[in-house]
Order: sequence, then structure tokens, then C-alpha cells
Amino acid sequence: MTADLRFHRISPTCVEIPPQGGMRVPGRVYASETLLQTQKADEAVRQIAHVAHLPGVVKYALAMPDFHWGYGFPIGGVAAMDLEQGVVSPGGVGFDINCGIRIVSTGLVRDEVRPRIRDVIRAICRDVPSGVGSGGAIPKLKREELEDLVVRGAPWAVARGFGCEADLAAIEDGGVFPGADPSRVSERALKRGADQVGTLGSGNHFLEIDVVDEVYLPDVAARMGLEQGRVAIGIHSGSRGFGYQVCEDFTRSMQQAARAYGIDLPDRQLACAPVQSPEGQAYLGAMACAANYAWVNRQVLMALAGRALAKALGRAEKDLGLRLVYDVCHNIAKIETHMADGAPRALCVHRKGATRAFGPGHPAVPEVWRDVGQPVLIPGDMGRCSYVLVGAEGAMRETFGSACHGAGRVASRSAMLQSRRRANPFREMEERYGVFVVAPGAAGAIEELPDAYKDVSEVVDTCEAAGLARKVARLRPLGVMKG
Repeated sequence: MTADLRFHRISPTCVEIPPQGGMRVPGRVYASETLLQTQKADEAVRQIAHVAHLPGVVKYALAMPDFHWGYGFPIGGVAAMDLEQGVVSPGGVGFDINCGIRIVSTGLVRDEVRPRIRDVIRAICRDVPSGVGSGGAIPKLKREELEDLVVRGAPWAVARGFGCEADLAAIEDGGVFPGADPSRVSERALKRGADQVGTLGSGNHFLEIDVVDEVYLPDVAARMGLEQGRVAIGIHSGSRGFGYQVCEDFTRSMQQAARAYGIDLPDRQLACAPVQSPEGQAYLGAMACAANYAWVNRQVLMALAGRALAKALGRAEKDLGLRLVYDVCHNIAKIETHMADGAPRALCVHRKGATRAFGPGHPAVPEVWRDVGQPVLIPGDMGRCSYVLVGAEGAMRETFGSACHGAGRVASRSAMLQSRRRANPFREMEERYGVFVVAPGAAGAIEELPDAYKDVSEVVDTCEAAGLARKVARLRPLGVMKG
């Protein structure tokens, strides 16, 4: 840990950084001792202390167990801001706005899919566009069409035959982020987004075929269609070049805004503006557009994947038993009500690489899951496993209803390429993990090898031990398409 930053462990799963220097509130890092020893943990912990300097931050600046260094906020960072005194920061949301994951259950079982997994993944690769700058499954949109899309969100895709109305009840916020204002989006962002709807993207984005190999809450898993041996589809993607450009645009303008409002920043990457300022409201309006773009994108990707799966198996799509379990967003700033200073209070909650994990009974959880808590979907690396959890009451008390969002990197992309430059990642994935992987090139696959990530099981176990979420089921990959 950083030598000049005081901290102490307050539980087996949490370290607290008391206020020091310009910190307005304590910092808290949810991590076991093992997770604290990961690469660049010092820098990420320092970033949490920096977040605690921001005006209007409430209770704590937080890091989830998958935390690692990021731009401004660490990835895995959570911070809630007072609406009157607080700020909104693009660095607290991230460049891939509403990067998220959805899990789709099926009526298929392992033995029906495993022997055909090469055919399945290749069919998905043919039908799902991916990679940097790739064109989408939907023809290039005119400006008025794109503006309609970013206001309406996932229902826009359903109205065009990508999925069904029932899907919308299984998407966080129904797949529609309120307050979207296309007038706040730059021409460059609109141009970049016009032909990328229905594209997977690159880097850590993926579309994979999984099998449920462990069940922890049988009743909940059965309701989700995630009984042991069942096949599921995982889709991880975001707002593509559209969201990236929104973040880039506002990161620049917020640096000027912070100076204008006299905000003293410990790190210029925390550029921000008061939530209620014209600059803050402009960012939230543009961010909402990117969030809706991402929900449309994943809705289209799910439909394309279902069609490809049916084609590869020689089955009618209606016979596959496809059902959206849930779709969560990871990179977002939301106005939510949480307990603070003993009373309910409206706050602007930044989650960067963190998942909303509202507990049982919360009115924002869709009715179908309200009695058990919001589904929390945690992808791991492409060789080991992923998890489905449900939010717990501890998250509502401790982390503004938040949990981890994945495994978290321990090695950078450049470090992976340097250390494994002679590796054959595709052979390694099959021989070591039994997973068939397709990617645009060997370099991209090397960057995403399991060695690059923390053990997601330890991350998830830490989350559960901290009382933030409960494990429902574990999924292991059979085949993976990387962007």
C-alpha cells in the first residue's frame, strides 16, 4: 500500500482510509488481503483518496473488490454526491458509458451444445459485427433516427423486431435512462454512433456460450432458468464510439468548468462540475443518450446471437427457450435515493466498473426479482467462470446499493503482450480450459488471457462475505467470441 497514506482494516473484507490532507470523507476499499496485493493496487487506493476530496461527496469514497487503476476514479469506484453541493465527473463514469452485461438463459443443456460449440461460435462471429470501428447490423442511421434511438432506449430496438416486450422488464430501468438530451451530444459523437448499433466492440467485450456448473440458491436459479447443466448466453458490450466521444468531449470541457467554479482537484483526471450547473446538466443529458445507445446495442446483439445459435443448431429460434434474465450497466451516474445522515436523500451516485446491487424489496428492482433482490451479473475471464448474484441489504447500508462488476485486471494489455508474445492463445484456451475462442487476432486474445485478471471467485466471495450480494449460480464458458 502507499507508504504515505494511512489506512486500517475494519473487517476481513474492508480497509478504511481515514480523512487526511484534503479528504472530505473516509475512503473504503472492499478487498481481502490477497486482493490488496494485486498489481497497481497502490495507485488505485490513492485514487480513492483523491475521489474523497471532491465537493459534496457523501459518507465514503468506495472501491469494490475488483478495483484497479483507471482514469480519474479507479475502475470499481463508487461515490455519491449531494445534489446541491456535489459534482458530477466524467472520470467517475468512464469512457464506455453504460458498458454492461446481460445474461440470457436457454432451454438447452450442455450435451446439446458442447459437441457443436465450434459451429455455434463461428456462426455468431459471422452474424455479429465486432472490432474497432466495425459497422453494425442496422444500416447507418440518419440523424433524426439516431436522436430518436438515444432518447427511447431499448424499446426502440424492440419496436424494430429485436427481442420482445418481455425483455424490457428484465433490463435495469426498463432500458430507458431518463433525461436524454441529444442537443448536448457533439456532431462527432453522433457521426461515430450512426453505424455502430449492433456491434460487439473490442477489448474485453465478448459474446459467450456458458453452462451453469454450480448452483448456490436453487429456488432463485430455477426462476432464472439457470439450473445446473443449462446453457446460457453472456453479452458484454457498451456504447461504442458514441459513448467514448461523449466522455472525451466532456472531460475536456469539465477541466475548464472545474477552474471556473474554483474546484481544487488533486488529479486533473477528476475534472468535474457542480451537478446542478449548466455544465453538469449538459453532461448528464449527453450521458443519458449514451446509456440508451448501449441498451439498444445489447438488445440488438442478443437478437443476433439468438438467430445465429438457432442457425448453427438447425433449430427454430422459438424452440431454444431464450429468455433475458437481466441486463445491468456498469459505468453510469444516477440520481438515486439512499440513506445518509439518518435520512433518505437524493444523491448522484457514480458507479465506474461497479454494478447496482439493490436488495430485496427495493421499488427500483423489477417486480419479478423484487423479493430476492436485483440480479448482479459478474463476468470473469474467458477461461474460468462468471457468476450471477442478487443484491443484498448490506449493499444498501454500506455501498449505496453497489457491488463489483467483474474480475478486475492485474496485468495491463501491454504487459500481457510483452510477457506472452510467443503464446498461441487459441490453443492455450482449448488445452488448458477447454474453451473454444475466436478473436480478430492473436494479440487481442493474448491481452485477454485469464492471467490478465484476478480470480473472479475470490472477488465474488469477498463481495458476498461483505454482505453486498448473494451468489445464485456459477457459469463456465464453453465458447467465446472476443471483439
